[in-house]
Amino acid sequence: MGKIFKFGQDVDTDQIIASQYIIYPTIDEMKVHTFESLDTEFASQVQPGDYVVASENFGCGSSREQAPTVLKALGVKAVVAKSFARIFYRNAINIGLPVIVCKELYDNVSAGDEMELFMHEGVVRVNGKEYECTKLPAYMQEILDQGGLIASLDRE
Repeated sequence: MGKIFKFGQDVDTDQIIASQYIIYPTIDEMKVHTFESLDTEFASQVQPGDYVVASENFGCGSSREQAPTVLKALGVKAVVAKSFARIFYRNAINIGLPVIVCKELYDNVSAGDEMELFMHEGVVRVNGKEYECTKLPAYMQEILDQGGLIASLDRE
């Protein structure tokens, strides 16, 4: 179980990690500024195993790989949204951050709710209710289980 941090529609990569911070030399220095313009306390309050839940078009904007990377570095277990910008989705899979499409979840949960994700079954459970989500194909599950595409290619 993890806590939900809820964000709206069209959250862009600059809102996830602003451009002035991507010049920092390490992800650890960057991650403390995650979602700074939307929730100044996000980086200090999020715990490993928590979730980001968003509306439509999450991760739009630039193609910066640091956006999913800072979320993973903070311990976000997955981002669950109505839809994702394609480049964010691809970058997230590449670095091993699960990104799950779930059309009904956003409108039925609140920030702070406790959530459980059953990724292999394509189900999310919150407040005693279950919501069907996109079930990732087995090959994508394997990539995520290995820590992302880059990590899985490094193993070969």
